[in-house]
Amino acid sequence: MLINFETVYKLITEGKLLHISGSEAMLRKLPKGKWIGGSTEYFMASDGAKISGDLFHVIEYTYDFTIKSYNTENLKNIAADAYESGFSIVIIPFDSAVHKEYAQKAPVYQDMFMKNIAGWIAGVNLGKEGQVPVAVNGQTGEVFTDKAVALHLGSDKLFSINIINIFSQDESSPVIEFTEEGFKAEKCLINGKETNFADYIAQNNIDTKMPLVGDYSGTGVNISFKFIADGVVNFYAPVFKGIKYRIAKNTPDYVKAFNERLSEIKGKNIVFCCNCILNFLYGELEGKTIGAFSGPVTFGEIAYQLVNQTFVYICQE
Repeated sequence: MLINFETVYKLITEGKLLHISGSEAMLRKLPKGKWIGGSTEYFMASDGAKISGDLFHVIEYTYDFTIKSYNTENLKNIAADAYESGFSIVIIPFDSAVHKEYAQKAPVYQDMFMKNIAGWIAGVNLGKEGQVPVAVNGQTGEVFTDKAVALHLGSDKLFSINIINIFSQDESSPVIEFTEEGFKAEKCLINGKETNFADYIAQNNIDTKMPLVGDYSGTGVNISFKFIADGVVNFYAPVFKGIKYRIAKNTPDYVKAFNERLSEIKGKNIVFCCNCILNFLYGELEGKTIGAFSGPVTFGEIAYQLVNQTFVYICQE
């Protein structure tokens, strides 16, 4: 739910266990307590998506918990630190060293796919200057630009992590592969032929609002385009060797596509969800409702590993 500063302050001082998303400035004003937070000014809400620097989105939990902060050195322990039964919500500042570390190495962390690890990448209001993405450990009062925070929740109930991805590979697109891994690429293989990727995009009028979709053993994982400059293509998530990518099929009506997919989970017990800023912007979602779901709009989503242009949710079975 979206609530004002006074209400959040009261919940914290009452000792509630909370996940909070809001603007960097407002998060810095909150008192210490049993909470973690991340910066965003974009939100899904039951009465329509919103941009606000004053409101917070808050989720209250009643499970066993631990709150931990992680740098690039101990981030590898994030899944091992999680409860055997339950789930964890991780918040990582955008474009930080921990963001890049997690994006590139999370799949090989100990217990990563044995625990329920979800979360999001904290961001800023794209229309305002002077903000920085932050993650907050409410227990210690620390506000981080260079560390991740995790709320590890323990419960004997069953949970599952899922994504809604409205994109799929365009089978008419050639297969695109990369010989170097990371958040940027100059060269790639187009149907096996080495090509400058920026030139290929320009020459073929590729709509970079459509992500690359990688084939991960039959599951499509998006890699969103960030920008192209000086012949180099920059991404919001890393590309990997050995993965066959194609450009996504065009999705002319974002809102319709989302609502059709969200109708599949109507009535389920959703205990956390988030949606990508690119879906918000490209789908022109401000003021529009996507189901009855509420949560932060984020600069990257975590469903075990980093994903882009997706809706991530945790469901209690």
